[in-house]
Amino acid sequence: MLAPTTRKNLWFERSMAIIASIGLVVSIFDLTYIPCRDFYFRNLPIVVQTYDRFKGIEPNRETERYLNAVEQLKLTVKQAGLASAPTQSWLQELDTLSVSMIQNNPFQVAGKTGNLEKIKNDVRDRVQNQSAKGAFATFWSQAYLTKAGWDKEIQFYDRQIKPLLVTNYYRRLNESGNYVDDFWQIDIIFIGIFAGELLGRIFFIRRHNRQLSWQQVVIRRWYDLILILPFAQFLRIIPVIIRLQQARLINLSLIKSELNHLFVGQIANELTETVVMEVLQQTQGAIRDGQITRVVRHYLNTPHIDLNNINEIEVLIELMLEIVVYRVIPKIQPDLEAILRHLFQKALSESPAYRNLKLLPGIGELPAQAIDRVVKEISASIYTALTKILEDPNSAKLSRRLTENMTKSLGDEMQRGQTIIKIESLLYDLIEEIRVTYSNK
Repeated sequence: MLAPTTRKNLWFERSMAIIASIGLVVSIFDLTYIPCRDFYFRNLPIVVQTYDRFKGIEPNRETERYLNAVEQLKLTVKQAGLASAPTQSWLQELDTLSVSMIQNNPFQVAGKTGNLEKIKNDVRDRVQNQSAKGAFATFWSQAYLTKAGWDKEIQFYDRQIKPLLVTNYYRRLNESGNYVDDFWQIDIIFIGIFAGELLGRIFFIRRHNRQLSWQQVVIRRWYDLILILPFAQFLRIIPVIIRLQQARLINLSLIKSELNHLFVGQIANELTETVVMEVLQQTQGAIRDGQITRVVRHYLNTPHIDLNNINEIEVLIELMLEIVVYRVIPKIQPDLEAILRHLFQKALSESPAYRNLKLLPGIGELPAQAIDRVVKEISASIYTALTKILEDPNSAKLSRRLTENMTKSLGDEMQRGQTIIKIESLLYDLIEEIRVTYSNK
């Protein structure tokens, strides 16, 4: 259980961490307000009504006049009818406002020029007129509205044109020529809270740790300085995460462990790839310069020091022989029998006596059955002979002698000029293929 003092400190840390989190959320909201304003306008209009003033946002006069003129047209049509003189007057006014909107582009200040282009395209498609001004002149005419239907066309306006007009706005500029941004009026509250807290912490730490200088005390709480900066608010996520961790509201140990594992693993992979590529390149260089040839010849022609009284080459050959006899041959025995059967059948098929024998009634299949028996007996005999070589002591001595002679003969053959050159060429090409495959992995 925590002591009372520790519990009070924890509650204080948690309270300040929550306040810092709220400040971060408010800062993110401010940074994203302009891009997300259309969303707030459609779904949370109270947010727009409250926050527009902090960004210097006002209704755009030109689009507001347009919207009001359409509302007046609706009212006039309802009261006096579509063919009345007052209706004609409002239609002319809307035609004039449409031309002005196309020429002046009142959407530019809000960065919504795309809205104007969509409005023009929608109206052009609606009346089948390629000219934007001509399309609006047609749309806001008594003849078109009467022929196409007033209710139908005004519903088209309400559904497709009006939503693009109502989201437009005008944003004031300050004396510096920048857009008005009064977020500081909100942010100063959080800055004041954390500035006071930072000063309190500095004096508290300095009083209990006299050996620390003021600079050292400030460095200990460096992340709190970010909370009192009036700019780069997105950086406040750093002190917020640190405070939430210190207040035990979140646990980042697992995330930290995973990040460290990912980071170390990435470095290890890159180092491994670099080392492998370097080793392959060095090996290719050694082959190209003839170093491999010199090493092999030196090893074969020079008595070498035996550290363990074991001829490693002979042991490797014996080990490979055991693997082949006990593990490989049992698995490939059906393939060996198939090869032997094919060879026997081919040899017999070329024999005139065998061809004449197949013509006799009841005897045609006997040679094939005999071949199967012979093949199985030969295969079994070979396998038995190989196993006896490995298991019989006398055979083992003979096999060791064979291994020694084969090793010597192999060494002598490898020192021949053309043989070693061909081996070097093949090894060089093989390493190059491995390098390309590894680098493209």
